[in-house]
Amino acid sequence: MKYKTKHKEALMEYLETRRGKHITVAEIRAHFEGQGEPIGTTTLYRQVDALVREGVLRKYIVDENSAACFEYVGDQPTDAPFVHCKCERCGRLLHIRCGQFEDMQKHISGEHDFTVDPRRTVLYGLCADCK
Repeated sequence: MKYKTKHKEALMEYLETRRGKHITVAEIRAHFEGQGEPIGTTTLYRQVDALVREGVLRKYIVDENSAACFEYVGDQPTDAPFVHCKCERCGRLLHIRCGQFEDMQKHISGEHDFTVDPRRTVLYGLCADCK
């Protein structure tokens, strides 16, 4: 059953402003604390998990050393190909939509009989700020 609470409405409004960007529960919590409207971490995890189940958020686990991150997709999720790129210096995570990655996925699948899971695939290097 879907129902609305004050926290869920505020969370949805905030997530809509972050469409297509990665965000962690800690970043969401910091945003609301900065607005003078703190939401407890347990409440946030419960709300975020519900939104993942509803398909409004996508959850990504990049590696065992990083917090799970989420992407707001709303009611119109996109299946456009993407790749995660993580900066080895600052830890920044980029979520890049790129048709070339789709070509690479097709090649790996067709030529090497291996299906790439983009939700768990990470390329490591340096971001523009750290180069």
